[in-house]
Amino acid sequence: METIRQKFYEKYQYTSLDSIRNHINLIDWQNRLIGIKGSRGVGKTTLLLQYIKSNYQPDDKVMYVSLDDFYFLENRLYNFASDFYRRGGELLIMDEVHRYPNWSVEIKNLYDDFAKLKMIFTGSSMLQLKKARADLSRRAVIYELPGLSFREYVQFETQRKFSVYTFEEILQNHITIAMDISSKIKPLTYFDKYLQFGYYPFYMENLSAFHSKLSEVITTVIEIDIPQFENIMSSNLIYIKKLLKIISGSVPFKPNMNSLSERTGISLNTMKLYLQHLKDANLILMLNTPEKSLNELSKPEKIFLHNTNIMYNLAAENINSGNIRETFLYNQLNMHHKVYASEFADFLIDQKYNLEVGGKNKTRKQIVNHADSFIVKDNIEIGSSNIIPLWLFGFLY
Repeated sequence: METIRQKFYEKYQYTSLDSIRNHINLIDWQNRLIGIKGSRGVGKTTLLLQYIKSNYQPDDKVMYVSLDDFYFLENRLYNFASDFYRRGGELLIMDEVHRYPNWSVEIKNLYDDFAKLKMIFTGSSMLQLKKARADLSRRAVIYELPGLSFREYVQFETQRKFSVYTFEEILQNHITIAMDISSKIKPLTYFDKYLQFGYYPFYMENLSAFHSKLSEVITTVIEIDIPQFENIMSSNLIYIKKLLKIISGSVPFKPNMNSLSERTGISLNTMKLYLQHLKDANLILMLNTPEKSLNELSKPEKIFLHNTNIMYNLAAENINSGNIRETFLYNQLNMHHKVYASEFADFLIDQKYNLEVGGKNKTRKQIVNHADSFIVKDNIEIGSSNIIPLWLFGFLY
């Protein structure tokens, strides 16, 4: 245990509190068992270490451990946590839980056996959290940490604070809000950079190596995370890679499932499962009508890459402004809202509001006869009436 503790102290020592995401204030840290889910690279480890450093001294009451440590190849998590608790431990934070076999069962047993032990765990994708729900039901409170919003990226770049706005506030007061923000910064000067590398916080470590690191993240998700939790043979990973490549080649992708099956060599049912795995791993977004959204394995109307950073990484040769705009808007809205395919616009939000996305010359023709419909325009700083700047939807979280 002392070796594990020394590793924790080193991380504690070098954890910076200069840039802390607002999500740290959205978690009820009083819960006995907390799970934090999110894509690889979105900053879960950093957030946890910042919480520890802001609230605890480096002593026997708190412990951070990554379950991919070699220690756990020969030692049980339950025994480690029991020893920690009996020595006065109060908070145990477990990172990379998916690296430890049967982690959810052991955490359940720790929760049941040690009533005064608080635990927080993280996983590197949604996949393992789905698998663990039965073991941790009624015990764990699960939070999701997304990548950086455009608002958060601007805050990190400018060291200025900006408010979060609800979707309805933006629809109703977008002119006033945009004027207020634009009086402090020029949002469009940051927007293109955010689209290319601002979603993942690790851009701050080494910008020149950002897309190389993002490529490693994508490869790890496909080659380790997905097969580990979905029992996919390594020999079949080539089909998942081929499927992602085809999607990347023409995003937003309007799938013809039979044609896609022929191109990839994947049976229709297996392909639907693979698409769901890519969605659960936060590599793609699938857009359905409200009716089809009830069935996870139904044919989607469109398939998007999960965020614009992945677009620039996997589909740089296919980048066009229309695809980027739609992907950005879907990604930012998807955190707190239900996004569907609209009958006459690009998106239907919460089965009420229709959004049509375009450039600065986009007209209102498509929505003129429809209530609760808005034009979302790129390359404008401030809108008018029911025309809203695209960048402003980056202030939803």
